[in-house]
Amino acid sequence: MNVISIQSQVAFGHVGNSAAVFPMQMHGIDVVAVPTTLLSNRPGYPTIRGRVLAADLVADLLRGIEERGAIDAAQMILSGYLGSAENANVVADFVARAKARNPTLRYCCDPVLGDRDRGLFVHADIPPLVRDHLCALADVITPNHFEFEWLCGTKAATIDQAIAAARALMARGPSTVVVTSAELADTPEGEIETLAIERAKAWRVRTPKLPISPNGTGDLFAALLVSTRLRGANTPEALSHAASAIFAVLERTAASGMEEMRIVESAASLVDPKRRFDPIAISGS
Repeated sequence: MNVISIQSQVAFGHVGNSAAVFPMQMHGIDVVAVPTTLLSNRPGYPTIRGRVLAADLVADLLRGIEERGAIDAAQMILSGYLGSAENANVVADFVARAKARNPTLRYCCDPVLGDRDRGLFVHADIPPLVRDHLCALADVITPNHFEFEWLCGTKAATIDQAIAAARALMARGPSTVVVTSAELADTPEGEIETLAIERAKAWRVRTPKLPISPNGTGDLFAALLVSTRLRGANTPEALSHAASAIFAVLERTAASGMEEMRIVESAASLVDPKRRFDPIAISGS
């Protein structure tokens, strides 16, 4: 099993490929990791060093892995934080070229754009490119609730609204929409939800809401979802595993009192979480 993962990289901490590669490797996946940034750490610390990579460098790296046969060997492309509009265009061109060359290749787009606490935290020219180009190429997208509403251009406060908005989004490309960190009108107090919506079916899974909000959880979730899909799981099975494994990581992180996710310490739980959260099929979906 092979994945081409195109997203940010940090020397310290766990976001982007620095959160996604190890979990995929724990699932037996060979990861070709292409960086869009090289940073000392994520934003939020008093200092940050490094830079967003120039688009011609990212394009050169992608051309290089193509020359080594990575497109032919891969089953999935995963993209995350891009850093610039130019990088978004480079990644869109690569995905289109890769899918034309390898028609069985699937693409999971994690549209890293913002969150409910900060709003959009990327340059203003990036979100339209992600919506109009990358999501249109994707088979699966994994936005958080804020990103999902931005991509749809509408509020999704109820499960019916979320399903309707997701299916409108599907008309523009993806066949599966997974919404993380969802808080709907009927979400119980103290819980958080993840939704998985397809053209004919939909599911929701709830986990306890922990008193932490570390960076990189979306990157980790997308990696876990991709891993289990490649291992043959259907959508509700993959949803269950990803939600259960990330809860195990966050529970350990909360217990540690540290800011960065305790991914390596949670290695066993990435593959076999002890506490399972089963999704519920949404009736009438």
